[in-house]
This record gives sequence, C-alpha cells and structure tokens, in this order.
Amino acid sequence: MEKTVMISVKGIQKYEGAPPDVVELVTEGVFARYGKSYTLSYQESELTGLEGTLTTIQVEGDEVTLMRMGEFNSQMVFQEGRRHLSMYNTPYGSMTIGVHTRHLLAELTDQGGVLEVDYSVEVDHTVAGRNIFHISVKEPEGTPEAGETHMQAP
Repeated sequence: MEKTVMISVKGIQKYEGAPPDVVELVTEGVFARYGKSYTLSYQESELTGLEGTLTTIQVEGDEVTLMRMGEFNSQMVFQEGRRHLSMYNTPYGSMTIGVHTRHLLAELTDQGGVLEVDYSVEVDHTVAGRNIFHISVKEPEGTPEAGETHMQAP
C-alpha cells in the first residue's frame, strides 16, 4: 500500500532561558505500509529551514526512525525511555548527538493517524534542548464524483 496523503507537522523546540520555537507545516507526502511497518516521506520547505531536504519517517513496532536527505543529512532513532546515538550533519561538520525519547505515540493505520515524539538532544552528554513533534497523516479530501453524495453525521 502506498498513497498520497496530507501531512500536518507541528514542531516545538525548547531551549533553557528562551521562548519555545514553534514551526507548523502542512504538506503533501507519501504514506506507505510494508508488512507491519509504515513509512512517511515529504519534502521540507523554506518554512522549516530545510528546503530541498527529503524527510522520511519509518515506524516499526516501538521504534521510529527519522531520516533527512539533502544538503544536511541526519538520522535519529526514537524509542520511548531509551537513548540512541545519532549522526547529525551541520554546515560546520558532522557530530554525534544523543537522543533520549521521553514519550512516543504512534497510532497509524492504512487510513493515516498520528505520531508524537517528545525527546531531548544531548551534545557531549549535556542536554542541548528538548523537541516535541506532532504529525497528523490524513487522506486528502476529494470532491465527490458526479452522482455521489458524502454526508457526515452531526
């Protein structure tokens, strides 16, 4: 199963002593199921500061992997209550970061669903910030075909 979907992403970055930085994006993407795992891919935009980057999120069991391919490549693995080391490429070079997942919710079906991840990022064993992202995946709303009627219950 593979199909085009609408993806709503809300990302919150929190750094000590600074107000939270919130980014919201609604974009079209590709949602696929391979066996028991789901994959979601979409192009980042200028709004996120990652224009020209393809973001792919793979959900398999209790593990979520976020991969970014473009000018700056990265891969992060999320598992609730666990810490994973990840490579993170920046304009200034590559570095290893620790990703500690505080909370992970992945409720996906073939029709879409939600994905929430709350995690902290560590650089040199020091917490550098906390990130939360909420992703909603929905089939695009189409217009009814001629002769079809779609009604919603009140």
